Amino acid sequence: MTESQSEVKWRVLFVSKSWFYVGLTSLFELFWIFGFNHAETWWHWLIVVGLIIVDFQFLYKACEGLPTGTVYAVFAGIGTVGTALMDVFLFGGSLNAGKLLFIFIVVVGVISLNIADLKDEQKRKAVE
Repeated sequence: MTESQSEVKWRVLFVSKSWFYVGLTSLFELFWIFGFNHAETWWHWLIVVGLIIVDFQFLYKACEGLPTGTVYAVFAGIGTVGTALMDVFLFGGSLNAGKLLFIFIVVVGVISLNIADLKDEQKRKAVE
């Protein structure tokens, strides 16, 4: 069974929108992590909790159109790398060869998981 052009366009738009949500959830994760380091009063913590709630809503929306494993791998990878870089550039942490190596490994892992999911999807479509 072949898909009509309108079905293909809808699916591409839906997947693109899902990737947009992946970007938003990753960005909001960094916002609330930053908030953890600066929150001092109850209303600061209220903002942090609000960011976490919004973040998980974006995560949920991203999982509607993409495999959950892919979404979470990208979310966790960007969060890990972003947090390490925030630590260095915003909070006075150090950056050494070991950290750079492991950041590189995380990035390679996220890319590899995306490639594996893409291949699985292509195999699934070939069977249909």
